[in-house]
Amino acid sequence: VARFDKAMKVAQEGLAALKAHIPAGSPAEFEAFLDLHRMILNDSALAEVPRDIIRKRRANAEWALVQQMERLVERFDEIDDPYLRERKADVQQAVERVLATLMGGRALTPPAISEEEKLIVVAHDLSPADMILFKKHHFGGFVTDVGGVTSHTAIVARSLGIPAIVGLHHARETIAEGEVLIVDGERGLLIVNPDPLVLAEYRTRQTELKAEKKRLRRLKSTPAATVDGTPIELFANIELPQDMPEVLEAGAQGVGLFRTEFMFLNRKDLPGEEEQFEAYREVAKAMQGRPVVLRTLDLGADKALNGSGEGTHTMPNPAMGLRAIRFCLAEPQMF
Repeated sequence: VARFDKAMKVAQEGLAALKAHIPAGSPAEFEAFLDLHRMILNDSALAEVPRDIIRKRRANAEWALVQQMERLVERFDEIDDPYLRERKADVQQAVERVLATLMGGRALTPPAISEEEKLIVVAHDLSPADMILFKKHHFGGFVTDVGGVTSHTAIVARSLGIPAIVGLHHARETIAEGEVLIVDGERGLLIVNPDPLVLAEYRTRQTELKAEKKRLRRLKSTPAATVDGTPIELFANIELPQDMPEVLEAGAQGVGLFRTEFMFLNRKDLPGEEEQFEAYREVAKAMQGRPVVLRTLDLGADKALNGSGEGTHTMPNPAMGLRAIRFCLAEPQMF
């Protein structure tokens, strides 16, 4: 039990340390994923049940933890929603951190290699913690055996603008170190040791894509209008004030939707009036007089406050139940 407690503490401290060292300009998803893993490890299903198994069955810490993890993962397989079903990978990744400590494993250290943009990382799975370490590096692409379109690897790869293919099942076993790979993220295609003609074709495609991006960047300062001169306003949607540098970089003419409910998620308390005021002011100030639309709390259904989401999924259609403005009118104090 003492070994189990110590390993859990080390895993939590490791996640907290990673959170403290998230590089500036990282996608907001990084912090959310780390918080999710910490919440998983804090849940009594993993923090307490394995201790009972150790005591009652005289099992070692590793065995007790894996038994409980497998029990939890089985429940995820029964979920219909593909996004929620995908979250079983988060349980496995959080548990693997604890197992690595129990078995004397060392934390992953970022590889110090030059010309990283030419390297492709092939792994069974990449946890958000791994991805944060990789954020300081600039790899050419990612390939993983597990995961789907809503897995963390895919979400983070999209926000970093890196080609990635997930859910290939046997990539790590069949690809050898040093082999030449082409990761075609658009078609979901991985080519191992390509023919010289194929390689040349993809090099041309790569050059075209880079040129296309440059052309699009040049367009951002030109007025948005149709061919016959009808002006069109291009606004950006944001979740948190940290998204503003990207909004300004893209040349948006305003914030079409500030999804303020994201300030209320992944935390035990509610944000105070002063904290909200500062967040809204930061966004308004960054836009320098251009329009900013704030959405009032769109809570309910898939976005539940800490502990307040009980019962929302028992409604016939939670998306049409007590949420957003209906939730606000039912909770005037919070509104």
